[in-house]
Amino acid sequence: MLKFIDNSGITDPELNLAIEEYALKTLDPKDTYLLFYVNRPSIIIGKNQNTYEEINLDYVKEKNLYVVRRLSGGGAVYHDEGNLNFSFIAEDDGHSFHNFKKFTEPVVQALAKLGVQAELSGRNDIHVGERKISGNAQFTTKGRMFSHGTLMLDSEIENVVSALNVKDEKIRSKGIKSIRSRVANVSEFLEKPISMDEFKQLLLQYIFNTDGEIPTYTFTEEDWEAIHKLSKERYQNWDWNYGKSPAFDMQRSKRFTGGNVDIRLNVRRGHIEACKIYGDFFGVRDVSELEELLVGTKYDSEELSKTLEEVDISSFFGKVTKEEFLDLLY
Repeated sequence: MLKFIDNSGITDPELNLAIEEYALKTLDPKDTYLLFYVNRPSIIIGKNQNTYEEINLDYVKEKNLYVVRRLSGGGAVYHDEGNLNFSFIAEDDGHSFHNFKKFTEPVVQALAKLGVQAELSGRNDIHVGERKISGNAQFTTKGRMFSHGTLMLDSEIENVVSALNVKDEKIRSKGIKSIRSRVANVSEFLEKPISMDEFKQLLLQYIFNTDGEIPTYTFTEEDWEAIHKLSKERYQNWDWNYGKSPAFDMQRSKRFTGGNVDIRLNVRRGHIEACKIYGDFFGVRDVSELEELLVGTKYDSEELSKTLEEVDISSFFGKVTKEEFLDLLY
């Protein structure tokens, strides 16, 4: 059964991400949940990204933006009060991870009822025509998963250029104008303006296909206690959000179908002494397992091949083969 999760109108990203993780790991696995949340101005970093390289630190400090790392892969995104985040929390049945269509389709159909002709485009975006209105990411653990995305109703798109280190040269050189040509707010396609509360309400009615009461899960006091604890331990934790990153003397990166993979290595006396892998890929397994496996290995193509012989590389990076990864590594 699909149930809506009431987040009590919280706009603190450190709490909202804790709510999402708590719901994923604690609520009745027999049900599927839909969580909506709106964050005050913040940058949400993908699980495997190097925070310092993704953000404009001066702008972040000047504007007092939250910087919070999420559990899912993918790229860094800017959130504000004009952006609605939706998250479907469901069973990972072995066919759903990487299947973005399954989770974006209810949203696309709801938008159609609002007169917005949207569709899933590329790996994980929702577009209206050529312009992106939503980016999506996924995370899976112990047979449960969430697929979550942004939905820009009336977001300050201009701030994306200032807040993030935009890597695409074409976008960076043309700045706001280029972002505007590629990214859009849903409000631009509506006949008349609507508030965020109206937008949420209409989406809920269309997704649940009812004018009546929406089946809702309301957190108990015990739930809130656990959520606040999780928020403090993970999402308010500097190590989680920024992370200690030692200086590396070797860097190799490449964009694959499954996303960007960026490997940093320290090689001493011919052996890998330290390894960190960054990127905006979506993997089922945590990339730290692979980093640990590589540490201590002789930096030699045959030895690396031997170390990775039994490893399913696609479980870490999605559509990346072992050969492609070895090519990048050495």
